[in-house]
Amino acid sequence: MKEGKIGVILLSMGGPDSLFAIQPFLYNLFSDPDIFRLPFQKLMAWVISRVREKKVRGYYEMIGGKSPQREQTEKQAKALSELLGSEYRVIVAMRYWHPLTEEALKELFKEKIKEIILLPMYPQFSKTTTGSSLREFFRVYRKSNFPKVPVRKIESYHNFLLYIKAMVENIKENLSNWEDYYFLFSAHSLPMYVIKEGDPYQIQTEETVKLIMKHFPKVPYSLGYQSKLGPVKWLQPTTEDLIRSLAHRRVRKLAVIPVSFVCEHLETLYELDVQYRKLAKELSVEDYVRIPTLRTHPTFIKALAELVRNSAKNPS
Repeated sequence: MKEGKIGVILLSMGGPDSLFAIQPFLYNLFSDPDIFRLPFQKLMAWVISRVREKKVRGYYEMIGGKSPQREQTEKQAKALSELLGSEYRVIVAMRYWHPLTEEALKELFKEKIKEIILLPMYPQFSKTTTGSSLREFFRVYRKSNFPKVPVRKIESYHNFLLYIKAMVENIKENLSNWEDYYFLFSAHSLPMYVIKEGDPYQIQTEETVKLIMKHFPKVPYSLGYQSKLGPVKWLQPTTEDLIRSLAHRRVRKLAVIPVSFVCEHLETLYELDVQYRKLAKELSVEDYVRIPTLRTHPTFIKALAELVRNSAKNPS
């Protein structure tokens, strides 16, 4: 048997780790053609990141001056490493801010590695998230001088039973009287042209929600999308529009459940916790509860470990 450890790389979007990192983070984000298709992409990315920096800076100031995503993803990596054992080495690679893919590979190959498993921190697949992270990994890895070892990739786990169980447990643990609430699931939105080109994200997100709701058969629910950017048409309905509609229908107890996020970041801490909470209050929603993301929930970490072990046993 080949010597060395199995390297596991957690792939995530990342976020600015200080107020000074906001503009370069936004530049990297808007430079990605998998998400934004812009003429003169690099130039436009620079202009847009400069324009948006001041506005976005205010949002980050409200949530502590930075994104907590790196720290939370590293805690996930630590918990996963402890569960997998010494045969594995688990590290983190972010798509748009540090540690970037090349930095992650340098860290990984400080030890002898016999194969790599790529594990996205996006349960539902999209070319704009998992797809972009995978392409970036292979682009960097192929042109690098690091040892070339077999690479396995986990593309999605939107319907993986342990992941669904973790979501169900997380809701129940944070909402003891859940029978009294309306469940509003919120997922990151995507431009409609991405979906029309065959991206499975919407279908997989809807399946995740349906599987979760099998455990709450009498609870009414909806799925909305948040974080739209730019003038093109994005997925509907929006989370904001659903809050307005539910308030008009006199829904007074609302549980908001992030379904495409596994860590806290701007979309949860500002959009859901500040912006939409304020809107709900203005519309007379009496009880607005936001369910936290999974982070290091024990069942979620077990799900990740099982996904990794299955990949190691059954390489594609």
